[in-house]
Amino acid sequence: MTVQPKKALGQHFLVDENILGVIGRMASLEGTDVVLEVGPGLGVLTRYLADRVGVVHAIELDRSLEPALLDALAGRTNVELIWEDALRLDLGTLQPSPTKLVANLPYNVATPLVVETLEHATSLERWCVMVQREVADRFFAVPRTKAYGAVSVLVQLAARKTGFHAVPPTVFRPRPRVESALVAFERAPVAAISDVRPVVEAAFAHRRKTAANALAQAGLVSRSQVEEALAAIGRAANARAEELAPAEFVQLAEALR
Repeated sequence: MTVQPKKALGQHFLVDENILGVIGRMASLEGTDVVLEVGPGLGVLTRYLADRVGVVHAIELDRSLEPALLDALAGRTNVELIWEDALRLDLGTLQPSPTKLVANLPYNVATPLVVETLEHATSLERWCVMVQREVADRFFAVPRTKAYGAVSVLVQLAARKTGFHAVPPTVFRPRPRVESALVAFERAPVAAISDVRPVVEAAFAHRRKTAANALAQAGLVSRSQVEEALAAIGRAANARAEELAPAEFVQLAEALR
């Protein structure tokens, strides 16, 4: 059965099963796991997961993949196929509640999906996701680097990296023009990122501006309020978002409140 990947959906189907063992190790799969998979594609990873864990919730937006997926998963009764947009679905309604997100994420939803699941899918304890190498590098980038941004801050506040594995284009069909990577992380015992997220995203919305100007332009607070909050955490009034460590954004959000 020939299936044409849809560029508009960021589809690059996983076809090389040699990478599956790496995913299994990085995800620390166990028989009792309830796994959330977003973008199962042709079902190569879904089948692997179903044979090793208790339940797989596989969320797919592209209904044209249904025949191929049903064929790939024939005889496996522990897979729930959900034909929805993962970014619109209330993941809290999934039963049993997923404990791990293991997926070859569609390129165009990878970043928002990771942030949304960290913030709202509170049952998830571990992530092992295939994303563009550039995206993977952003997740755990350090301040004052080009890769460091809002997603870096939010991911690092909510999670701790446990693994990284570069992946060549040859494992996908069609082959992407960029490198990919598997990145694994687990939830960190910290406060929810909901309170700090508006401040982080507004501060990075205009990277070239100072944090005070960026936050004021977003309409969250006045520039003078931000400057006072920055002084309270020991930062200069002209500090830019890329200079602040993740923990400092928590302090900044608290000072602004």
